[in-house]
Amino acid sequence: MPEPTSPEPNSPNPSVPEAPAADAITVVEPGPVSQWLSSQGFEHQQLAPDHLGVETLAVEPLFLPVIAAALKASGFDYLECQGGYDEGPGRRLVSFYQLVKLAVLADQVALASDPAGTCRALPATARPEQVRLKVFLERDGDLTIPSLYGLFRGADWQERETFDMYGIHYAGHPHPKRLLMPEDWKGYPLRKDYVQPDFYEMQDAY
Repeated sequence: MPEPTSPEPNSPNPSVPEAPAADAITVVEPGPVSQWLSSQGFEHQQLAPDHLGVETLAVEPLFLPVIAAALKASGFDYLECQGGYDEGPGRRLVSFYQLVKLAVLADQVALASDPAGTCRALPATARPEQVRLKVFLERDGDLTIPSLYGLFRGADWQERETFDMYGIHYAGHPHPKRLLMPEDWKGYPLRKDYVQPDFYEMQDAY
């Protein structure tokens, strides 16, 4: 039971404590990418942007390749980064994709160059448009999501590393093998609940 709050000095009835304030609800305003996806009928959830202001969206595993294909067709033509992380013991595993409008940035560079070939500096505020897609998976549930290798060849080794470290499987990946650890390694080293094998167990793994 919450403790009663102290009455305000100017309260009309100081003998009656005020009710505790309700928990604040953070409302994330849809960004431009979220608004465009919604207008096209693509289901997703708007998340808070990161510290650099990159728009971040949560998508269901089944919708990931469709939304990624739509974004690529709209100009997000470069997979800058794919990776994963563990929210903590007993919590979810996350696979994320950072997409960039690289061709648009190249056009800005071209426009900054005059016919003589002298390149003027882009404004300090010039940044490529980016968006981050996140897929959240219950660690005790199905850890399989569709691979984006067919859309972005750069997903090849990155998805393999995420599988290797977190155990997230990428359906349709042409080389679904560990990348850093031996093929017969037990467990996924970057999970928060991973137990480091002792020296002799490591020798057996090799």
